Amino acid sequence: MDIILLQDIENVGQAGDVVNVKPGFARNKLIPDGLALRASKRNLAVAEERKRVNENKKAREISTNQLLASKLSKTEITIEVKVGEEEKMFGSITTKDIHEALIEKGFKIDRHAIKLQEPIKALGIYHITVNLAPDINGDVKIYVIKG
Repeated sequence: MDIILLQDIENVGQAGDVVNVKPGFARNKLIPDGLALRASKRNLAVAEERKRVNENKKAREISTNQLLASKLSKTEITIEVKVGEEEKMFGSITTKDIHEALIEKGFKIDRHAIKLQEPIKALGIYHITVNLAPDINGDVKIYVIKG
């Protein structure tokens, strides 16, 4: 039985693909769960339109993320911290602190996109990677100074 997949299904196909599956699998699982439609002329036209819309949406998201990554690469953040004897910091700088500084600069980024191997515990200049999409990363320059 030919069906049009509405979502990616492991070992079956990608969303928008027309695949041939066993009739029982289509009738009992895929169609009732809203994962697929019967492959009629009308449904094929709807599926093509959905696929085109999704491709345009992905292209816009990629271009937006690339623009954001280039803006992030030009961004410099200064974080002032209290220090004690021998320039030793009290506490550390975490992704939360970096996230708040980016929000102050006008960037709306998920905190979990900031890739910090371990908290910053010393004064200096750091380059922190921000993962915007699977293949798109921005690099933020952070100055940690005594305040």
